[in-house]
Amino acid sequence: MPSPPVLRFAPSPTGLIHVGNARTALLNALLARRAGGTFILRFDDTDAARSRTEYADAIAADLAWLGIAPDLAFRQSDRIADYAAAAERLKAAGRLYPAYESEEELELKRRLQRARGLPPVYDRAALALTDADRVRLEAEGRRPHWRFRLDHRVVAWDDGVRGPQQVDTASLSDPVLVRADGSFLYTLPSVVDDLAMGVTCVVRGEDHVTNTAVQIEIFEALGGPAPRFAHHNLLTLPSGEGLSKRLGHLSLSALREAGHEALAVAAAAVLVGTSHAVEAVESLDALAGMVDLAHISRAPARFDPEDLAQLTARTLHMMPFEAAASRLGAAGIGGGAAFWLAVRGNLARFSEAADWWSVVARPMAGLVAEADRGFLAEAAGLLPAEPWDAQTYGAWIKAVKDASGRAGKVLFHPLRLALTGREKGPELAALLPLMGRARVAGRLGGEAA
Repeated sequence: MPSPPVLRFAPSPTGLIHVGNARTALLNALLARRAGGTFILRFDDTDAARSRTEYADAIAADLAWLGIAPDLAFRQSDRIADYAAAAERLKAAGRLYPAYESEEELELKRRLQRARGLPPVYDRAALALTDADRVRLEAEGRRPHWRFRLDHRVVAWDDGVRGPQQVDTASLSDPVLVRADGSFLYTLPSVVDDLAMGVTCVVRGEDHVTNTAVQIEIFEALGGPAPRFAHHNLLTLPSGEGLSKRLGHLSLSALREAGHEALAVAAAAVLVGTSHAVEAVESLDALAGMVDLAHISRAPARFDPEDLAQLTARTLHMMPFEAAASRLGAAGIGGGAAFWLAVRGNLARFSEAADWWSVVARPMAGLVAEADRGFLAEAAGLLPAEPWDAQTYGAWIKAVKDASGRAGKVLFHPLRLALTGREKGPELAALLPLMGRARVAGRLGGEAA
């Protein structure tokens, strides 16, 4: 890959992006990050009827949540003049020609071709029109759409995922680049922007493989170098069903609201369907080091949403305090690194840290069985003087064990219930110094301390 590389993610803001879209965004962003390159967010919003500002804003928020905010962002709707200029250049070169068939007429042609056992490829009838024919058609009220005249040759490229690829463009219809209303389809703006922004590598889903041959011809017709292409496999559900925007529960915003960790979503989106095991990662830099386009499978990548819960928990269990600190502060959770390291191993969702902070720092009455009151009072009397540290609990519990004769569950269980109100949780050795002697003594005595 050229250095420094320039890569881009080009969603249409017509809905919320899902974890499959995140796969494409992350691969591009992480490859750029690892090589010190540039990651561009380009909103393909030339379809004015379907594009929405709120979706563009949501996509930007989703990428920020994943930790891959772009170095540059722009909207194609702001660059219409550049696409119009490129279209005029192609017209002048004889590569963009007007065609007047209605959609109904084109569909009839396709049906007839299929009936004859032929592929439904546009027959280029518009190229045979004379100037007089075009004047007559426009006098009838027809407005042309504009097709790119393919070279009808074999276009080859070395795909970063799939290896050597080739497509004979004689097997394809000349693509429509400009609609009859003058608006642009995806293909021409994409090429114009890739040239203008110096994009060096296009990483996208394998559903775009055939488009690549067309786009390479357009790059050449506009006099610019084509970037390197890499087409990754697509995510599917365990059933084999493809992902789509209608699966709202797999949108990034829904996954975020469900409490899944951004790093867990990123790891799953990037690593599933590769030769690397799907595992929790400590940072995006670590994940970037695992990306290898050549190790992406060509088979569909089966994504199981149920796996995200475990991956989120494992991500939290290994999360360093530095990565959690700002989020803890925003949630009003104190205790610093000592608290985070004490509780992270027991979290299934980050939000549960607030529950444990309440246990540690706010008045509460633990669970005290009547039969254990004498034992707990005895334990309270054996509490050492402060200051407390990591060794305090061990020394205290030994003294309680020796004095009470208790061991095992009958020793530890009543203490945990009295101090935390929970059947299980973080090690009490880590929690006691955070609680302090007065709170511990009060709870052992059955008070709301």
